[in-house]
Amino acid sequence: MKTAALLKSFIAIGMIYLLILLLGYDDTAWFLKPLLLPFLLAAVGASAKFKTKTLLFAALLFSWFGDIVLMFADQGERFFIIGLVLFLTAHVIYIALFNKQPKNSNPKSKLALAIGCLSVIGYLCAMLYLLFPTLGTLKIPVTIYAMVISTMLLMAIKGFGHWNNPGNYYIFIGAIGFVVSDSLLAFDKFHEPLPMASFNIMATYLAAQFLITFGILVLNKKQHSVLSDNAAI
Repeated sequence: MKTAALLKSFIAIGMIYLLILLLGYDDTAWFLKPLLLPFLLAAVGASAKFKTKTLLFAALLFSWFGDIVLMFADQGERFFIIGLVLFLTAHVIYIALFNKQPKNSNPKSKLALAIGCLSVIGYLCAMLYLLFPTLGTLKIPVTIYAMVISTMLLMAIKGFGHWNNPGNYYIFIGAIGFVVSDSLLAFDKFHEPLPMASFNIMATYLAAQFLITFGILVLNKKQHSVLSDNAAI
């Protein structure tokens, strides 16, 4: 029950945060941003023990650190690079987390998996081709980051065919949301400014973090009491 309440609180404060962004109160949103992920961290911390709980907590923790550091990205490139490294670490942990999730014995179509993998690789190549001329000294770190987050999505696609419903859907959609959020950020920063960039980036990011977290909890439902409140979330 406590975990379910914390997840609902994350949704509530996330919606308030996005509304503040939508109304153009960026300064207020700046102060509220560090208060968002702690609700997911607390929800995972309050959950019953399961095999990959520590990995999920660590991925959220590094994401939270990245959120805080990127708040100061306009103060210098070093903050952007540090934030990039923190989120890179989070995605490496997500890759390990996805790889260790319980699998069912009836994997879905290998053809669908192959199509998904080719789509991710194609998207990665297209994004790097588009952004590469404007990356300057960040060509290598951004390329490495793009490859890692694409691997995270590939692991979600692979897991989708092996994990039970509905957890596989939550994680798969969440992983896509993460890639969309980071792609919007990269396009806005390195190519050309996007309309409502902050709102769209944060909306997809917050949805991604929630869906991945909730999906992992769903996959581990045999040891997790929050699932009794699924319908209410």
